Amino acid sequence: MDTSFITIVSGLPRSGTSMMMQVIEAGGVPVLCDHIRSQDDDNPKGYYEFELVKKTKIDPSWVPGACGKVVKVIYSLLNDLPSEYNYRVVFMERSLAEVLASQKKMLERRGQKGGGVPDEKMAALFRSQLATFEHWVRNQKNFSMLRVGYADMIADPVAAVDRVNKFLGGTLDREAMIRAVDPDLYRNRRSSAACS
Repeated sequence: MDTSFITIVSGLPRSGTSMMMQVIEAGGVPVLCDHIRSQDDDNPKGYYEFELVKKTKIDPSWVPGACGKVVKVIYSLLNDLPSEYNYRVVFMERSLAEVLASQKKMLERRGQKGGGVPDEKMAALFRSQLATFEHWVRNQKNFSMLRVGYADMIADPVAAVDRVNKFLGGTLDREAMIRAVDPDLYRNRRSSAACS
């Protein structure tokens, strides 16, 4: 495995990042995660999270150990990563309507309320944050990024896997990656373009 860069899976919450982690792991890239947040009905194959990522701004000591591995980092924390490393970011994209529906379902299952913020307002907030992120990442010479649509990956896993494999050097186990794409995990689909 190439240790000259760190593979990052990123995107909005509920955008398919855990599935992408499974796919890249199946391809042969070691994952950096701690399994503190265990699998449940919302992520039956696990969340693939690494708690230390949340503290990167004050303690980036975990980063050198991520070389040659894949780690999940939510988009809003990418600018906390130290600039002396090279990052290849697989950025998951999903309809905002589906993201919001998935979040709502997850909160309902846990008996929690979503804070009472209307979907339109939350979608506008996400759009604003993503615009800020896009502006920032364009100016980072040590970041390269591949965008992958969640729905596209489910619809045509072969094409999506081939793009990811090429982006990460072209040496991964393509067939294992394709098998790891699980269409049963694609819930909360939306046919309308509302909030997208």
